[in-house]
Amino acid sequence: MPDKSINPSPSHPRALAVTWLDIGALKPYPKNARTHSKKQIREIAESIKTFGWTNPVLVDGDGGIIAGHARVEAAKMLGLEKVPTILIDDLTAAQKRAYILADNKLALNAGWDEVVLAEEVRPALGLLLRAARQNPGPHIGPFHIPEGGR
Repeated sequence: MPDKSINPSPSHPRALAVTWLDIGALKPYPKNARTHSKKQIREIAESIKTFGWTNPVLVDGDGGIIAGHARVEAAKMLGLEKVPTILIDDLTAAQKRAYILADNKLALNAGWDEVVLAEEVRPALGLLLRAARQNPGPHIGPFHIPEGGR
């Protein structure tokens, strides 16, 4: 068991390793305040299908999900048996609860640089449209392709 008196920090970094775990072994956090619509889960599933796994699920030593509840639901929707995980077992119960809330809230605080966004979307849209031609469907990753947009 890790020494919880030394919390991870830039001067005491934790070792990170990706391990593929069975979905059935993972336990959702019962008090997770973040909600996900079916539409969002489908969008995440499409993103996983299109781009693969890019963000592992964070789990505690008991297989409890710390971050990644929606990714796990998307993996279930896709019929996947295993998901990539990173073990975070050096947090106290209070730290874990605080991190679960912070992880969900911090992304909401971000904004967009609309000029840079427009510059980035232009070439990405071409790739997405080519992918749509190869795999017809209404969505490519999180992006909706309108009728006649292919």
